[in-house]
Amino acid sequence: MNCSISGEVPEEPVVSKKSGLLYEKRLIERHIVDYGKCPVTGEPLTMEDIVPVKTGKIVKPRSLTAASIPGMLGMFQNEWDALMLSNFALEQQLHTARQELSHALYQHDAACRVIARLKKERDEARSFLAQAERQAPLPASAVPAVSNGKRASEEEDMGTDAKRMRPGVSDSIIAELTECNAALSQQRKKRQIPPTLAPIDALERYTQLSSHPLHKTNRPGILSIDINLSKDIVATGGIDSNAVLFGRTSGEILSTLSGHSKKVTSVKFVAQNDVFLSGSADKTVRIWQGSEDGNYDCRHILKDHTAEVQAVTVHATNKYFVTASLDATWCFYDLASGLCLTQVEDPSNSAGYTSAAFHPDGLILGTGTAGATVRIWDVKSRGNVANFDGHTGAVTAISFSENGYFLATAAHDGVKLWDLRKLKNFRSFELYDQDTPTNSVDFDHSGSYLAIAGSDIRVFQVGSVKAEWNCIKTLPDLSGTGRATCVKFGPDARYLAVGSMDRNLRIFGLPDDDASTES
Repeated sequence: MNCSISGEVPEEPVVSKKSGLLYEKRLIERHIVDYGKCPVTGEPLTMEDIVPVKTGKIVKPRSLTAASIPGMLGMFQNEWDALMLSNFALEQQLHTARQELSHALYQHDAACRVIARLKKERDEARSFLAQAERQAPLPASAVPAVSNGKRASEEEDMGTDAKRMRPGVSDSIIAELTECNAALSQQRKKRQIPPTLAPIDALERYTQLSSHPLHKTNRPGILSIDINLSKDIVATGGIDSNAVLFGRTSGEILSTLSGHSKKVTSVKFVAQNDVFLSGSADKTVRIWQGSEDGNYDCRHILKDHTAEVQAVTVHATNKYFVTASLDATWCFYDLASGLCLTQVEDPSNSAGYTSAAFHPDGLILGTGTAGATVRIWDVKSRGNVANFDGHTGAVTAISFSENGYFLATAAHDGVKLWDLRKLKNFRSFELYDQDTPTNSVDFDHSGSYLAIAGSDIRVFQVGSVKAEWNCIKTLPDLSGTGRATCVKFGPDARYLAVGSMDRNLRIFGLPDDDASTES
């Protein structure tokens, strides 16, 4: 009789009291422990239901395959094949394990190198910081106002009152600003339009010369542009939280400045000392110092604002600058030390500032608010001396003309031109539909042309209060987004740099053949 489970003659036969079936003892006991029932009938079964069967000694018959030499050879061959297959599987597993181990060791080695490099950079930064603090120690009066730069960690322990304590704008600084204003005003009276300025017929033939992908693909959008006129370097600030310096003549990225944690809303060159400023939605402003190798290092991180920084503008002395924020304050900084000399609050402005610009002479500051008002400030007294109303929506951009008389402001409803002598609006441009805001406005350095960016880019010839301002060129927004966010004239209006909501910087100007003929 055969076992009901294995089908072979059992060595220790047992029989079930309930079903009467025969089993091999070790097999049925294991099945009962695992399942507690009969493997054939499915009835509940326990050890007490199993009865041993006494039999004489059984000699197992030899299997058919082992009963002949050819059968035994076939059996050996099958066992050999199984052994080889098993050995091959083991070799494959060993190879995979070696590869995984090699990859893990490579990752560990790379991680060790990165950690070593970061430690080296940290030690170098600490050494540079200690050296800078030794060379330029802050005066005692400035100790409470350590809410920017390298002492940001101490700021958190000082409380809100300490953050708001500022040394103020001293009489010597006011005298310096006044002297600069007098010199620039005198020069303006003698200034003539440079002969190298691009003529009107040249601007009428402007077309796209190049397009450069400067920012990240996954976070496209350029929000701010500035140009170093002496070096012909274009700076862009992007939604990807980076500022990029681009050499227009070389067509290459010179430096990518990373450090901000949110979008970069404003970028500005300082004409002297190779210094660059960036403001961000992360509430900070960074001062970058250029080096001989072309790289820029972050010299100060300014943390005086409590909301997004929307604008950065540099004074004509190149020694001071102003930042404007959605926290409804603007700060006046000393560029060399990164110290906030004064922070001006505006109780009547609950919406905050969205744009700011210095007058070319430096004693007037213009700010645009999210509440559609343009405010004019006396820099010496920090007093609000005039307000311009009439816009709809946030004032997105402000630009003073080099003639010192005209101010252009952009908002959701278009562009308005203001006469600073009579403090009134003398012309308005409603260029786009009500769903398309005007994002940027810029006078060229000579004050002869005005560029406006919205769903396209338009260039106007500057007239006067009574004379017409004629549109001499309309350039399409080739980004496909329908939104040109910023525009800036190059040196002598020889080209236009345009940023849009894609990641490309676009340069508009005359093709090389036409430009050489024009010159």
